[in-house]
Amino acid sequence: MKARWVRSAILLATATTCLMAQQRHDPLTEAEIDQIRDTSWEPKQRLPLYVQFARARLVKLEQVRSDPKIKDRAQQTHDLLDAFQRLYDELNDNIDTYVDRKDDIRKPLKIVIDADTEFQAKLRALKEAADVPQLEAQQYEFVLTNAIETVDSATDDHRKLLTEQEDEAKHKRLNKNPSAGTGVSPE
Repeated sequence: MKARWVRSAILLATATTCLMAQQRHDPLTEAEIDQIRDTSWEPKQRLPLYVQFARARLVKLEQVRSDPKIKDRAQQTHDLLDAFQRLYDELNDNIDTYVDRKDDIRKPLKIVIDADTEFQAKLRALKEAADVPQLEAQQYEFVLTNAIETVDSATDDHRKLLTEQEDEAKHKRLNKNPSAGTGVSPE
């Protein structure tokens, strides 16, 4: 009898873990995945897409926050902040890849830097919102703080990187054709 109870408990724990793992899905929709895939590895196309997708999550977040009919506002806020964070991390991973390949990303990096400023303002506005009940804010406080810290840190990195890229371009050390050698032609 005791062994059956232990097996049931283990089975329940395993099922719960699997269910939780399934809930953490890709922050990109199928259409967004197709758009990213279509850009191949062209930073001039790919980086602005990640900015667009991250911005869309913050716009959706503002809509959720302003809609009085939303019942699970705290959970949706948490989920959208998490999706924003994961998209922003993916953006930074792509930037790192392009830097490692010595690709010229000055133009898309300027778009990213402009978006950084916008993202900082929107995230700080959410943190400082006076009309949010404390209990509700506690449910997403960690992910919000993490997103703010990530954007703040990355903003500094992006600005330094742009300066480095400008210097590298002066010495003609940047790859102006990122698709070279990949078998993919830029559009």
